[in-house]
Amino acid sequence: MRRVRLRDPSVARRKNGSRSMGLRNLDHVNITTGDMRQTVDFMTAVLGLEDGPRPPLLTQGHWLYKNGVAVIHVSDARDKERTHAADASHGDPSRRGAKGIVDHVAFRCVGYRETMVKLREHGVATHESDVPGTGDRQVFVDGPDAVSFELIFSAADVANGS
Repeated sequence: MRRVRLRDPSVARRKNGSRSMGLRNLDHVNITTGDMRQTVDFMTAVLGLEDGPRPPLLTQGHWLYKNGVAVIHVSDARDKERTHAADASHGDPSRRGAKGIVDHVAFRCVGYRETMVKLREHGVATHESDVPGTGDRQVFVDGPDAVSFELIFSAADVANGS
């Protein structure tokens, strides 16, 4: 994957000269689920995330950590906190509850061989694909509630794990 480094991301300028928003990095992804236990179990047992501390919010949920960072927040679909600035239906009753869909969440990983063994042990189906031009290997797995996860491994890692 090619990375572009800006001199100072907080003052990045668009082509038209206006300043862009000061986004620095992705903080977390929130997954709304109909089965909290199944979702948390999948993400801890299969993906290796750790269920950790969560502030005393008004709704139930879990924060799942990797390397000390809460990268996935899990919310109960029946008791969800307000996370939208406006009603997604825009007053149209036929669109009530309509939301955008995130297709998948991707993690850069190491330990290709060990990961594939673990996925097989858990009976998790996979779809693999190589990224043209980079040699990276994408391993797609489907989690609960039709949320897909992409596990990305370097070509060197895959070669060492074969």
